[in-house]
Amino acid sequence: MNFHKALMELSHSPAFINRERSHKLAAMTALCAELLDVERVSVWQFPEQREHIESEWLHTPEGATAETRSLYQSGNPAYFAALESERVLSVPHAQEDCRTRAFSPGYLAPMGIRSMLDAPIFDGARLSGVVCLESTTHRQWTLPEISFVIAIADTVSLMNTHEAWLDSKQALEYATRYDSLTGLLNIKSLRDRISYLIDKFERRGLGSLALLWVDVDRLKSINDGLGAQVGDNVIEEIGQRLKQVIVPGKDLLARIGGDEYALIIRNQTQPDTLEQTAAKIRHEISKPIRLNGHSITVGASLGICHLPGDCDSTEDLLRGAEAAMYNAKHEGRGRTCFFDSSIQISARSRFELENDLRTAIREHKLDVFYQPITSADGSSTESVEALVRWQHPERGWLSPIEFLDIARGGGLMYGLGECVLRRVCEHWQWARNHQIELPEVSVNLAPEQVLIAGLPRQIKTICAEYGVPVRSLHFEVTEDALQGDIITISGILEELVAAGAQLSIDDFGTGYSSLSRLKGLPFSRIKIDRSFISNIPDDEDDCAIILSILGLARGLGLSVVAEGVETEAHERWLCEQGCDYLQGYLYSRPLPFDQLVERFFTSE
Repeated sequence: MNFHKALMELSHSPAFINRERSHKLAAMTALCAELLDVERVSVWQFPEQREHIESEWLHTPEGATAETRSLYQSGNPAYFAALESERVLSVPHAQEDCRTRAFSPGYLAPMGIRSMLDAPIFDGARLSGVVCLESTTHRQWTLPEISFVIAIADTVSLMNTHEAWLDSKQALEYATRYDSLTGLLNIKSLRDRISYLIDKFERRGLGSLALLWVDVDRLKSINDGLGAQVGDNVIEEIGQRLKQVIVPGKDLLARIGGDEYALIIRNQTQPDTLEQTAAKIRHEISKPIRLNGHSITVGASLGICHLPGDCDSTEDLLRGAEAAMYNAKHEGRGRTCFFDSSIQISARSRFELENDLRTAIREHKLDVFYQPITSADGSSTESVEALVRWQHPERGWLSPIEFLDIARGGGLMYGLGECVLRRVCEHWQWARNHQIELPEVSVNLAPEQVLIAGLPRQIKTICAEYGVPVRSLHFEVTEDALQGDIITISGILEELVAAGAQLSIDDFGTGYSSLSRLKGLPFSRIKIDRSFISNIPDDEDDCAIILSILGLARGLGLSVVAEGVETEAHERWLCEQGCDYLQGYLYSRPLPFDQLVERFFTSE
């Protein structure tokens, strides 16, 4: 039985789509019980206070029920820790397994439950619940079974996302003004509030404000050591602490990206008061955070800039506070720095790099390297991905990780995208003039690009200028780019496809919201994020996730590219599972255009 096909048929049927949530849960749990031959299938969710988990739906041979039961972390710490740290819990011997044996005396043994299989439900990047299968026989869960249960859990995740959108009459306002991870206001709201206060001060002729730029120290080491999910949980917790902290003159708190927050202090801007405020914030952040059995301690570096005094505009205030924060980190982290002229000098390097990048974009000095995308067996180059590079006149070759954040912070992403496309078209034109036939070229589109209505017109104009058919291009869009206004995004992407281009979702698997939009957006390809490839075929969870993605792609008629293929074991397993295309260092690193042509497209 094709598990994924059955789920797709169910979830896409009008009888399912138009029913209430309880009917959808009943249908999915019944389907899961029938296809996998298990006695009990339940759906659980975390309430706002995450010290316990509550049952939402239970399917048994005797019938189904929505009766609420609770399971508390205090009595089952190993299970809760496993939920947070493991993507899937595959437990063949539930009564003996260290993660679940605490349930045995009062539940597993009396009910005769031998095996369990749990798959996570998400709300964005946040674990919000679990789908649980319980069998009265010992089961060694297979990869297709695990993949199917993950797909069930993903469907519930999509239902959660859709229901949250329907419940909010201000969904668009929330998406554009609030941070999705922490629920705090975002940098757009911060800018608007600062501009409003500046106008108010100028009209009245009095008033002052200070901006505190807060950067969490050590978050990268937490992400590297404990995983991005733990890092996200730390960001959420710190956001809540900053939200609750009481300090004089507190006006607005925002998360401004990554591990950084900003706090407006209004009128209470005397240096001594701000010193005390900063000390209180650092103290609150430094309190231990307990997650997944770990006690995590982080610090914070703060930068403070005044208006008036240090500056007189919104952007100068933001830049000044950020510069002061970087100075605090440079002096040893865990401290507070006020903006002054010496900091302005020390921050000049970052600002100069932004100015250099602005010049490089304006003068068309960015370059493009290419990485081949091969057929499943690695025998032929099916397409190439264009990857931006910058040869700085003093610093040499810079990779995207060294300048994309600066481009994003300086509002340069749209211009950078145009510069990359022009370079790709130049290379394509050169190849045509030299009778070299290039395959399809994949070009990345930033989130900042896909919300600009004029993007398709710009792309068609540039292609026409160089004589490049739009059908020669394949545009890659990350899941993050699909979080904005879906009507605008859909119109832009449809226009690109109408012009002849094809579209991929890049880094697939790192988010969840895009799954609900695949039906309505004209994508032809999925690119599985490299983080799921590195540990296959040894990591059972990653294998299950990849199988789930492959199943979803087949059901929707999409091809699949696996990124980050570095070993023959990666290649062999992916070929066996029917992955369409492969990309990674096993075949080639990103190459300058001349080396690409010489190696792959020039006959001996």
